[in-house]
Amino acid sequence: MSKTISYTKPALSGSVQVPGDKSISHRAVMFGALARGTTTVDGFLMGDDCLSTISCFRSLGIDINIDGDHVIIKSGGRREWKEPEVVLDTGNSGTTTRLMLGLLAGTEFHSVMAGDESIARRPMKRIVEPLRLMGADIRGRANGHFTPLAVKGTQLKAIDYTMPVASAQVKSAVLLAGLSADGITTVHEPVPSRDHTEIMLKHFGADITRQGDVISLTGGQELSAAHVQVPGDISSAAFLIGAALVSEGSDIELKNVGINPTRTGILDVFESMGADIRLTERDSEGEQSADIQIRSAALSGTEIGGALIPRLIDEIPLIALVATQANGRTVIRDAEELRVKETDRIQAVVTELKKLGADIEATEDGMVIQGPTALRGAPMTSYGDHRLGMMAAVASLITDGPVTIDDPGCISISYPSFFEHLDKLTQ
Repeated sequence: MSKTISYTKPALSGSVQVPGDKSISHRAVMFGALARGTTTVDGFLMGDDCLSTISCFRSLGIDINIDGDHVIIKSGGRREWKEPEVVLDTGNSGTTTRLMLGLLAGTEFHSVMAGDESIARRPMKRIVEPLRLMGADIRGRANGHFTPLAVKGTQLKAIDYTMPVASAQVKSAVLLAGLSADGITTVHEPVPSRDHTEIMLKHFGADITRQGDVISLTGGQELSAAHVQVPGDISSAAFLIGAALVSEGSDIELKNVGINPTRTGILDVFESMGADIRLTERDSEGEQSADIQIRSAALSGTEIGGALIPRLIDEIPLIALVATQANGRTVIRDAEELRVKETDRIQAVVTELKKLGADIEATEDGMVIQGPTALRGAPMTSYGDHRLGMMAAVASLITDGPVTIDDPGCISISYPSFFEHLDKLTQ
């Protein structure tokens, strides 16, 4: 059911706690299932994607209890996982699908994974190929490059793998497979990508080393249960940050947001545009976090590319919208990865912002935006993509006339309370 949003160009004020980090929530369940003992997770993201991960592990025989955003995972370790009696449903979650491949490849049983229509279109070749080098038996559509995928668990062997492109999901799948492989698995990154997997491996007691862009892990290690405190998701917070930056007179605070350096590219970009953003760091275990204060400010265009892209790949739709209100030209390049997200986000962002009157053009690996531009209300398509849905909602704060979003429900994938928080800040 569509949703029509109409604001009178409000100034945002107040304070909210954004939901838990999606990447960390996924991994907390996965590592809790790998570890012996009882793992507790606080601040878990109760979004559709993370609930898909819980569902998959319940099908593997893991005892998982949910109480609000508190999750308790009881496991005897990987060797006590059971062969699933049903197809593992990963929903809309690329993280669940890809990381589960690494985990299932080294089991002693057979399993099958499938997700929704969006997952069926998303490429798995980049994961399947290195896992096959480790001896994984993975089959599926197009030679195992698309779901549904069948995994026949086998004894894996370690590899020394140089990643052709930076990808936290590929890196994580190989490292997770390496836990059950014979020998030392080594991954070479072209540029640093999200390191939540490495941080959590250490938190659960694994012996993992990093020297420069090289990560090494010895197979056969057993993990021990731990407590995980999940900070707020900066990829979700980004949309409220952007909302405050483009809404004149705004002053908001976002509590306890994760500021892992591999994820804070969005803050670097906004600050390069002239944003007024201030961080007050918190004491935290494992992952860094901070309270973030944002005030509206005059913004200027910027150029984004290279090693910065992996640190903000999920926030580019929001950056494009903010750039329509900045003085001058903004260029986004080296973002080919956007073409294989939930949808082709490059083409989708350009198409939807043009509906609002934005001066924006797609390039092969990004887009070019000229600002500032007055935007008008219009019907917008989310393509079932939560990031595009939130981009459309933020746009409604600054358009002349209402914005109608065709599928606002997709936002619950990562931010179930998004509209509640947006309404609170605009009142």
